[in-house]
Amino acid sequence: MKLSRPVSWFLLAFGVWSWFIWITFVKNLWQDGSGLAFDDAGDPTGYFWVHLLLAITSFLLGTGVGAVGFRGVRAWRHESLRESRHEPRNEPGDEHVVQRQRQG
Repeated sequence: MKLSRPVSWFLLAFGVWSWFIWITFVKNLWQDGSGLAFDDAGDPTGYFWVHLLLAITSFLLGTGVGAVGFRGVRAWRHESLRESRHEPRNEPGDEHVVQRQRQG
């Protein structure tokens, strides 16, 4: 499956946004002084653990989505470079053509 260029860029941007947002969220959670994240003794509360798990899960999913977007952008760039050098484009199933070109 090949992603379009706009979709690839969107997924990559989403991954970068996810890193920024969730790292900032965890920093703010860690420094919470409202009493929600830590009790009076300074121990983490259920609120802290639930939101930390949410942040870690979202961070990992955002990283995966960003990686897919990065691979899509990289594939478009490689294709653009090939076209600028006028190299033949290999489609799935064209292995026999590549082998003949190497032999010839």
